Amino acid sequence: MNHQKNTTEADFLKNYQVEKYEKPSVTVDVVAFTITEESEKNYRKNTDKKLKVLLMKRNDFPFHGRWALPGGFVGLREDLQAAVQRVLKNKTDLSKAYLEQLYTWGEPDRDPRHRIFSISYLTLIQSANLKVKDSSKHYEWFDLSMNKIHTRTEKLPDGERVITAHVLTFHGEKESFDITIEFIQTVKEHLISQSYHIAENDFIAFDHAKIIAYALKRLREKIEYTPIAFSLLPELFTLTQLQQVYETILNKELLKANFRRKIADMVTETNEYKKDAGHRPSKLYRFNSKL
Repeated sequence: MNHQKNTTEADFLKNYQVEKYEKPSVTVDVVAFTITEESEKNYRKNTDKKLKVLLMKRNDFPFHGRWALPGGFVGLREDLQAAVQRVLKNKTDLSKAYLEQLYTWGEPDRDPRHRIFSISYLTLIQSANLKVKDSSKHYEWFDLSMNKIHTRTEKLPDGERVITAHVLTFHGEKESFDITIEFIQTVKEHLISQSYHIAENDFIAFDHAKIIAYALKRLREKIEYTPIAFSLLPELFTLTQLQQVYETILNKELLKANFRRKIADMVTETNEYKKDAGHRPSKLYRFNSKL
């Protein structure tokens, strides 16, 4: 043990024995969402929009052959956001994308290799800004939906636990699968805690299914009180396109009149129109940046 007396900050740092402590590793894992339009043969139908999440097939152990979020270890001298940029550098320009730090995942057994903390990020990428698929990295965009299937309540001696099960459905070009996630809310006296549990999963590596569920839940919550949805739209858009983005994220239909009242202050009308074959020209709007 070092008994040398430290008289200044510089002395303390010079004599600090970092080897006394175990060293966990840190990764960044990125939940990248986009919304794409599926082509319709019948022009009279509304465009079918799909919420998609980016996954990567693992070629290494552990979890060889399973899908995972884009991610990587953070260097000792690397900024977190620089690590995220490095992870997604072949997929998009993050300077043009919404980026938010979500949560730090640190359960001791979340990674079988070592004690590894994951700092998760949410990014929203306009489909026009997606780069060409890098097949060497085995990336794929999966259609994603999340639906509640049941809720049960468990009584505790000093409170209760509410468990809500959701199914995450992934649909890819060659593979589709479901994963069951439980949202657990524990109430004890005036204290409320929340956690996530993977009830059924044979396809996603590590705890990444929980991270995806958390990110989508967060996105659905934020879309109700922030302008986050505009990050998925081009500069000019129709009100119908905007409503479709909301409906795709929330996975439900919205009443047109109510929706337009809700977003009235969030948009600015332009003098431009979108022309589509078989339809009347539609007025174009832009996000009201003065909000």
